Amino acid sequence: MQTKRVVVALGGNAILSDEASAKAQQEALSKTAKQLVHLIKKGYQLIISHGNGPQVGNLLLQQQASDSVKNPAMPLDTCVAMTQGSIGYWLQNALDKELKQAGIEKEVATIVTQVIVDEEDSAFVNPSKPIGPFLTEEQAKDEMKKSQVQFKEDAGRGWRKVVPSPQPLGIKEYKVIQTLVDNGVVTISAGGGGIPVIGETLSGVEAVIDKDFASEVLAELVDADLLIILTGVDAVAINYGKENETSLFQVTLSELEEYKAQGHFAPGSMLPKIEAAMRYVKVKPESEAIITSLEQLENIEIENVGTKIRNR
Repeated sequence: MQTKRVVVALGGNAILSDEASAKAQQEALSKTAKQLVHLIKKGYQLIISHGNGPQVGNLLLQQQASDSVKNPAMPLDTCVAMTQGSIGYWLQNALDKELKQAGIEKEVATIVTQVIVDEEDSAFVNPSKPIGPFLTEEQAKDEMKKSQVQFKEDAGRGWRKVVPSPQPLGIKEYKVIQTLVDNGVVTISAGGGGIPVIGETLSGVEAVIDKDFASEVLAELVDADLLIILTGVDAVAINYGKENETSLFQVTLSELEEYKAQGHFAPGSMLPKIEAAMRYVKVKPESEAIITSLEQLENIEIENVGTKIRNR
């Protein structure tokens, strides 16, 4: 069987349960690792990316709460790096454990990943990426009165702080990631969409990159055969939440373009996943993107499991 290289982008539900403690997140990642090992057993070369919205938001709150002259709060780009490290550490250990139990000898490595963005990106004047906990509208408005931060309603689930979300242009460490994968190492990279950096000096900026877009760029750069974007549902649906809701299993770019134009996919929720998947199959027309849930990961080779997106 020909080895396939796959980038798997983990959604927040693969990391964070209702409880934000380290123990609870480690338990969630233990369950996630069990699912990921199914792909390794099938012979896939695995590159894992993940979100960090709740984690980096909570870390920012902790930084702000303890901010002082002697112990100043860390900036957002550094908080992204910190959560890359903590989540990577938890997931790396969970994968090591599951691989050992499965009798598979394979190394796992976490790469602190910098993602290049354009300092002139319009996102810096129009913050849109939600991070941190959900608040009520009243709580969000109180927070906005007290500081310069912005909050927006997030897909009917509550109000969240929003920060700039520039488009990823490149990944500094992609050659390192590629070398590791070529040598059989499972890599965890582009965590939280990567640390946003600008200019020749790769200076960090106050922003958060969408992890699905960063994962798509990574999949291009490491020449992946497959991009899997995990979310909270088994498949993408049109007319979501209505009586005529219909799941999409096999879908082409042109069909998705039409559904997107009709407004079927919510901004800040399913729409970025759709757009990232579409970009990938446009660039790599012989490849495929799949949007599905963590629970369906071991069944992705079955025809009507997940939403499989092809160029035509």
